[in-house]
Order: sequence, then structure tokens, then C-alpha cells
Amino acid sequence: MAKDLILALDQGTTSTRSIAFRAPGLAPVAVAQRELPQHFPANGWVEHDPEDLFRDSVATLREAMAQAGAVAGDVAAIGITNQRETTLIWRRDTGRAIHNAIVWQDRRTAPLCARLRAEGHEALVTARTGLLLDPYFSATKIAWLLDNVPGARADAEAGKLAFGTVDSWLVWRLTGGRVHATDATNASRTALLNIATGQWDPELLDLFNIPASLLPEVRDSAGVFGSTDPAIFGQAIPIAGIAGDQQAATIGQACFAPGMAKSTYGTGCFLMLNTGTTPVRSANRMLTTIAYQLDGVRTYALEGAIFVAGAAVQWLRDGLRMIASAGESGALAAAADPDQHVYLVPAFTGLGAPHWDAEARGAIFGLTRNTGPAELARAALESVAYQTRDLIAAMQADWAGGETVLRVDGGMVASDWTMQFLADMLDAPVDRPAVLETTALGAGYLAGLAVGVCPAPAEFGKTWALQRRFVPIMDAPRRARLYAGWQDAVRRTLTERNAG
Repeated sequence: MAKDLILALDQGTTSTRSIAFRAPGLAPVAVAQRELPQHFPANGWVEHDPEDLFRDSVATLREAMAQAGAVAGDVAAIGITNQRETTLIWRRDTGRAIHNAIVWQDRRTAPLCARLRAEGHEALVTARTGLLLDPYFSATKIAWLLDNVPGARADAEAGKLAFGTVDSWLVWRLTGGRVHATDATNASRTALLNIATGQWDPELLDLFNIPASLLPEVRDSAGVFGSTDPAIFGQAIPIAGIAGDQQAATIGQACFAPGMAKSTYGTGCFLMLNTGTTPVRSANRMLTTIAYQLDGVRTYALEGAIFVAGAAVQWLRDGLRMIASAGESGALAAAADPDQHVYLVPAFTGLGAPHWDAEARGAIFGLTRNTGPAELARAALESVAYQTRDLIAAMQADWAGGETVLRVDGGMVASDWTMQFLADMLDAPVDRPAVLETTALGAGYLAGLAVGVCPAPAEFGKTWALQRRFVPIMDAPRRARLYAGWQDAVRRTLTERNAG
């Protein structure tokens, strides 16, 4: 019998999930998930235990296989998608990390970024990588680890250490230390890759003082990276596709044509616009990144990153204890007083695009004695739509070829209230797909493409199915008034931060 089962490992910021898909149509047949503990050792610091990342990945892959009634011999390939800029360094001899993983949200390297920016280095970084000097990206995290873990720099110079984003770490551990590699999408998020050549940039390595011996090999997003150690699953399974989570969602949403756009609403919000095989340089502080690389050909995208989306709902649940589950937020928001205009600027870990202010912190405006949980819930959900509009406005100023329809995915899109407000604020249709697990779907498709059980991108794109389209119903004056209030709230937040 032909192997037609694809396992997609989605290692995210707050959970690790594995989904079993049946090729060639990639219908999901099993899912296993584990919540990932967060560690906050200091203000603005966010870490993960590297062993949690590996252990939960193996456990969920095993659980998904068991649910599907399969064994390793039934699996054609594994695809991996991951939180992107999260940074790990480990010892080559033991495979053990020298420190906790520094998560993409972590802001500890803001002073280093500020110094490099003041010295005039940001233009070089942007020209080569399409990124900005921000703690978000991996390069300054690597530098911090080398400078703050005793003996790390000397060991790195001696070739004893290896760096990787989460995908690279998992590939190393799953293959028993036989493969040190990443794909072009994850490499493009380090601020060390020249996105025009697809190679690590020696001048940037010198700038950040990072030895080249640390770095993984950069490969296509679809291709056999290696096989799992037979001891892990009982038999070796090819690892055949890798993409960073937002790029994987772009693939899962079948955004293969220039002008197509998707927005993922998870812990953060990430909007990607396919711009084709030529990188578009942003004049509005958007990121230029690699959307995917197939057969050595790189397709590029403009990206806008919002650090807090679903995390604002988590704050309502865990920080304020206003709701018992995230799913309650939409109904609570719908019950809010329509005459109150409360704005939450959720800069809990700084503001992302287009502001890129690592030191900004959250603020709430418009509170009255009548403000309660419903109004705060509405403000949290509305902030996601306002920030998305900020991103789209910047992208449209950079590149006029974008579609007028936005494809959405991620946990927040299950809320009809939130998606309707998003369509209203964008004054454009918002399409929610039938398969919401688009990140895992994209990783599964890359793996299936590599081993020949899934069709070419154009054919795969025909399988995308719409679950519901949200169309704008808000009148233009109200839309303009609400958005002006948001812009004022952001302006006040940034003014307060700069005054401090």
C-alpha cells in the first residue's frame, strides 16, 4: 500500500501541535496538542525550555499517529513549521542547549539594537535582509547568548556550538544530530541572510560578531532534510518540508500568486503579501522576506508583524481573569456599550510594524466609570482590526498590486464578531477558509510535495475552500471616526513613551 499519511508538526509560541493529513487532498484525520509553558525571567524577557520544545514535538507526533491508527511505516513524510525568530544555541557533542530558547517576543536586546541603529547600521541590515534593527530578529539574540553565557563565545569560535531557529533545533534532535539545516524562510528571519542571494552574509556576521561555524545550511522549503532517528518512532521517517509559521500559513492559504494576501491571528498577527520573485523594498517600515523557496527559486513577500493579537485575549483571561476561555471574548465584546469608545493599545512587548518601538508599553484610553469587562473585551478585539488596517495601509503605499480580499486564519478567526469588525474596518471582504489549520496544512503540503504525494502549487491552490466571507457593513463616517480614535491612542502611547 502506498504511504499517503503526512504528519505536520506545528511548534508555536504557546502550544505544540501535530496534525495527520491524508494525501493528496490533505484532509486532516488526527490532531494532538500540548500547551507550551512560558518563562518570563525579567521584564520584557520571554523564554522556552528547549527540552519542552523537543519532548512535546515527539509526544504530539506519536499521539497524532496513534489517533490515525498509523505507525511510522505508514507515514510518507513529516513537515515542520515553527515560531520563527526564536533562538537556540546548543553543543554539537551533546545536543544540549546552552541556555533557554530566547523567544521572538523577547526584548532584552533593545539596547544593542538602539546602539547599532545610532551607529548607522540599520541601512545595511535592511538592504541585505529586508528587516529592521529590532530585538524581534535572531541576530542580536545570538550575540546576547554568546556574550552572556559563560564560555559560549570561546566555544563558538572553536566550532563546538550550533545555532538554530526552532525548526533547526528540532531537525537536529529528531535526526540524532546528523543534520544541521534550516530552510530559506526561517533563515530570512535571522537578520543574517542576504535575501537576494539566499546566502549567509559575511558583513552582517561581522557586524553582529557571530562566527559562521554556528550557522545551519540553508535549503529549499520543500526537500528531504533527513530522516528521524529510528529509535524515536520505531522506524525512520523523512523530514521533507520546513517553513516558518507565517510562510507556512501563506502556503496553506494557497497565496501563490503575486498580490494574494493572508493574515494569521495567533499570539501575534502577521500579514503577508506575495510580491513574486522580485523583492519589494518597503518605504513604510514593512518587512521584505522570503515567502518560500522551491527548486532554488525564491518567492518574496511584504510582511507586517503585530506582536500582540490573541495575546490580548490571553491577557483578559489570565491577567485580568475577566473570561474563563478565549472563546467568550466575542460574545462579551458584542454586549459592550456602543456609546463608549475605549481603545487598548496592546504594546505589552513593544509595538511592531509600522512603528517598531521596542520600548513602548500598553495603554488604555477612554475609560469611564461605566467601563467594564465588555468594553475592555471589545477594545482588545478591535485593536487587532485597527493594527491590521495600519499594516494594509503601509503595504498599499509600498506596492499597488495587492488583492482587495484578505484570507485569514489562526485561533481568533473563529470569532464571527471579530471578523466582521475586521471587514468593517478594512472596508474589504475577509475570507475565512474551510480548513483553519492553515499553518500545519502548509507544512504538510511542503512535505508531501517533496516526496511526490501532493500536486504542484497551482493544483494544490484549487483545493482551497471558503467557509465564510465577511463583507463590510459599517458606514464610512463611523469607520473613519473609530479609526481616527485609534490613531490618536497610538500617537498618545508613543508620545508618553518618548516623554519618559
